[in-house]
Order: sequence, then structure tokens, then C-alpha cells
Amino acid sequence: MIKLFADTASNLPVALNKKYNVTIIPLSYTVDGVAAEYDLEHDFDGKAFYDAMRNGAEMKTSMANSSLFYDRFEEAVKEGDDVIYIGISGGVSGTVRAAEIAAEELMEEYPDAKIAVINSLGAGLGIGMQVVEIAKLIEAGTSFEETVRISEERKNHMCQFFTVDDLSYLKKGGRISGATAAIGTLLNIKPLLRGDEEGHIVSWGKCRGINKCILEIIKKYDELVLDKSADVMIIHGDNEAAVDFLTEKLREHGFTGNTTVNYFEPVCGCHVGPGSLALFFWGERKL
Repeated sequence: MIKLFADTASNLPVALNKKYNVTIIPLSYTVDGVAAEYDLEHDFDGKAFYDAMRNGAEMKTSMANSSLFYDRFEEAVKEGDDVIYIGISGGVSGTVRAAEIAAEELMEEYPDAKIAVINSLGAGLGIGMQVVEIAKLIEAGTSFEETVRISEERKNHMCQFFTVDDLSYLKKGGRISGATAAIGTLLNIKPLLRGDEEGHIVSWGKCRGINKCILEIIKKYDELVLDKSADVMIIHGDNEAAVDFLTEKLREHGFTGNTTVNYFEPVCGCHVGPGSLALFFWGERKL
């Protein structure tokens, strides 16, 4: 049996994790210096989280260490299971490297163990969409080796386009300068961001106002999408109006699939802040 692991940055609703039998490993964050605990049985209260950010709460994240992965993977190995873990992009976090170290140690201790660590090159539902694809392969009885091979190829077609409403969180994370944040806020300029081919978050433009950014994201969807009947996923930092506008425009441009919508979970949400918005879909290429 193949045991599928992901971390909380995969951002899937609890119901989907249960449906696809995904074991979730919690990543760490603090609120005003106090360690927060994930409730893996219930969906994250995004409204409360982003209201706290708006009211000045300080949110910080930290990388998971390899012992966390070692312990969880070892449980599966001892039960005779193969292990696949897909995690947040190595381009934005050292979490995948921590999982690789754990896997390497375990495979030395258990020579017959099969453990694959997949760098998703994504964040949020950019991981979550891949989790669902892997789970479906496992359900269909696909071999461990073939599941890993398909997943490694498929991740290069995960398109991830973002925008943020409040530039101060990008400034705190060191992604833009204080001067750029101040000028952008004054002029209502929003950045257009994407996940690149190496899993880094990079800028690909800017526009005035979030709705104009959404229209630019729709243009990328039109240009790159493989199948407009395929499902998409959307995450946001408590910005339902932007979600509604994005969904409306997708429909106007021929999208006929289903949408999964969720709040940005805390580890990613700390860095993009309230009002942020991201669209994830399968494309011919990343850009």
C-alpha cells in the first residue's frame, strides 16, 4: 500500500484530505510569539486569522525539522507501506529538504523501504491540486514508481498566479523594499506574482487595483490552460469579493469545471496577508 503524505501548506479542505486518505503533517507558526496548533479535524478559521492580522497580530513561520518527518514516515514503513510525500516548494521553504533528510535516513535503516519526496514547486493549492492527482493515481492501483514518475512530470504543468492587496506583508518577508511598498500602497498598485519553473515566487507585472490584476490573471488562464472543463482551485486571504469576481470572469471566458475555494492557510498566509488571491490550474507550461 502507498501512504500519501502532505503538509498543511497544501491547503486542501479537511473533507478532501479525508476523501483521498491524505495524512497531513502540520507546519509551524506563531501568533504574537505564541505557538499555534492546527486542528486537523476541522477547516482552518481563515476569517479569524486574517482579522487578527488586520488588527496588528504578528504572525511568524518556521521550517519543520527532519525528525517530524522521520517519525511520521517511520510509522508507515513499519506497517509495510510505501511512502510518498509532496511538500511546499523548495524555492520558498526548506521543508522539502528536511523531509528528504528524513527519507534518506530511513532508507538506510530500512533498506527495503520505498520513500519518495516530491518538491511540488508550488504553495497552497498549487500543492493541493497535485495531492489530489497523486491520490487518484494511488486509488487506481498505479505502481509506486509510476505514480512518482507521473507526479514529477505533472508538477511542471501546475500554473500558479497570485496577487496581494496589502504590500506590507511582502515587505516584511523581504520580497520588496519599503520604498516600493510605500509607493505601491499610495498608488493602489498591486503586484502580479507567479510560481516559476524552479518553484520560486516571482513578479510578472503590476496593475492598479485588484480587479485589474484579476483580469490579467484571466488572460494567463486563457493563454495557458490545457482544458477549460478541468477543475481549478482558488485561495484567498479573506477576500470573497475577489473570489466572486475571479469566478465570474473565468465563467465568461469559457471555464466549465468546478472550483475548490479555501482561505490561504497560515504558513503561506503570513507572507501574502489579508486580501490576497491565487488561482491554480493545469496548463501547457508554467508561463
